[in-house]
Amino acid sequence: MPKKLILLSALTLAASLAPAVGAIAQIQNVPVAASAGTLVVVPAFGEVRHVNDEVTLTLGVEEQDQQRTLAAARVNQKMKQGTEIVRRADPQAELKTVRYFTTPVYPEAPYPPRNLTPQEIAARRIPIGWRVSQELEVRTRNLANLPKVVAAAQNLLGVTRIDYHLSRELTKQMDDERIAATIRNLNERIASVARAMGRSVNDAVIDTVDFEGSGNYAVGAAPPPAPAYRRVEVTGSSIRREDLAEPSFEPGETTLQMRAVGKVRLR
Repeated sequence: MPKKLILLSALTLAASLAPAVGAIAQIQNVPVAASAGTLVVVPAFGEVRHVNDEVTLTLGVEEQDQQRTLAAARVNQKMKQGTEIVRRADPQAELKTVRYFTTPVYPEAPYPPRNLTPQEIAARRIPIGWRVSQELEVRTRNLANLPKVVAAAQNLLGVTRIDYHLSRELTKQMDDERIAATIRNLNERIASVARAMGRSVNDAVIDTVDFEGSGNYAVGAAPPPAPAYRRVEVTGSSIRREDLAEPSFEPGETTLQMRAVGKVRLR
């Protein structure tokens, strides 16, 4: 009797599993859907890198005085002398004034905070001095000479920003490499899609190539990161040149990216 019960249980279990086994077998042998005439949208991405060949150096000077004219006079004198130093150190550099500010300086709020009298409130609206500042932008490709230029200029001017990048000419030259890398990636992805759909890459015909996703097929490339900069304290002209050692800089490299979307039709 027990043997008969075991045999009956086994037969019942086999009968209940039969539909599931059949379903698994059917899934494993799913036929490939017909793809003739299918239009496939394929995104692609290209990237090239190159060592930076140009640098933009921003130099600045700031002065503060109770008299606006005196502060402006010192700024004008230091910037004129600093500009001459930069021109002598790097005659090929492109120079441009990018900022000149004159701002009033007001009394600081009392600490710890307290209620001010009407007279004190009125006094706080009157400037107690003036702050004048100016910045000079220096663009050059003489990267090897940059430490020498900075060391010489820092006798009068402070470094507010250094931005290494690719020159316009080199960026234009690298467009060919960027486009080639993007098209190569597009062809690789088209081949992968064709294989996944059970087709030969020879059956794929590129209908449209949309660079940079201008047809809204792909999200546009992310903006490049903000260039790194280094804040340096503005120093006075009383510092002797021999006290300033040449700084060390590394130009690094820039990555150029491109996106494209291809519309591919399977024959």
